[in-house]
Amino acid sequence: MAESPSLKRKREEKEGENGTAESQKEGTAATAFPLADLSVRKVLRESARDKTIFLHGQVNSASGDGTDAVVILEKTPFQEEKISELLKKHTKLQLQMSNDIYSTYHLYLPPELNEVKTTVVYPATEKHLQKYLRREVYLIQETGADYETITLPFIESQSFSIQWVYNILEKKAEADRIIYENPDPTDGFVLIPDLKWDQKQLDDLYLIAICHRRGIKSLRDLTPEHLPLLKNISKEGTEAIVKRYGAAGAQLRVYLHYQPSYYHLHVHFTALSYDAPGTSVERAHLLSDVIDNLELDSGYYRKRTLTFALRADEPLLKKFQEAGRV
Repeated sequence: MAESPSLKRKREEKEGENGTAESQKEGTAATAFPLADLSVRKVLRESARDKTIFLHGQVNSASGDGTDAVVILEKTPFQEEKISELLKKHTKLQLQMSNDIYSTYHLYLPPELNEVKTTVVYPATEKHLQKYLRREVYLIQETGADYETITLPFIESQSFSIQWVYNILEKKAEADRIIYENPDPTDGFVLIPDLKWDQKQLDDLYLIAICHRRGIKSLRDLTPEHLPLLKNISKEGTEAIVKRYGAAGAQLRVYLHYQPSYYHLHVHFTALSYDAPGTSVERAHLLSDVIDNLELDSGYYRKRTLTFALRADEPLLKKFQEAGRV
């Protein structure tokens, strides 16, 4: 629901963005996006902190015929093993400012050391354009009663597609990206790298655990019945990441979002040092705290007031406004 500052693996609508399950299964190569034929129509959003820019463009080639596209450009993190190469081969600096012991320079890198991660949504619908457009944000304080009378009816009235989630769980798509699985249908899960993480360094490590059990939409549905599942994700997910990537368990941030970006229970694993999207206090809930809260009070997430942010264009905000809660 509430969008994070940087490109998130925000996984909604990935069926169209990731390609069909059949093409992934057969290894069919995707057609290259005709970037040279893109005409930029508007900057939807940019972030100096995250070094990202979201563009609305139109493809004007014979095949594109003015078709809308969203192109997201994101500067990738430095790779430690390439720093020596950078300093040895590209030592010519252009001075910008000097004051006592401090100085600032421009260093222009060759293409192989100046990668820009590019994410494309093509063809893009009006819904995609609105999703990435910068909007005013409002803070919502949702009581347990609000959830029952406003949020839950809204969720149930919408046709949020999560078929892409089931495709992963059923190995119809992205099966080769799964790094760990507990196959138990009730208390099991799959662990998969988030699409935002290129897996070239641990600084921005980001993985997602998706539970096999269906019907758990969010934090609000959690009860002590789900503790074995949550504890499995916490323990086994951490162990799998430590074994696979050599990251220290105590340097992982493990949390859930509320509101989530899709309504099938999933848990985020990120490097603690990484200022990952969606880790702000109004959205992230540490998995360890969730487990403790459910052990203390079986109805904790049914009763507790939960705070989250909504963009001005989100239909759920309108529902809270109509109910006089904003």
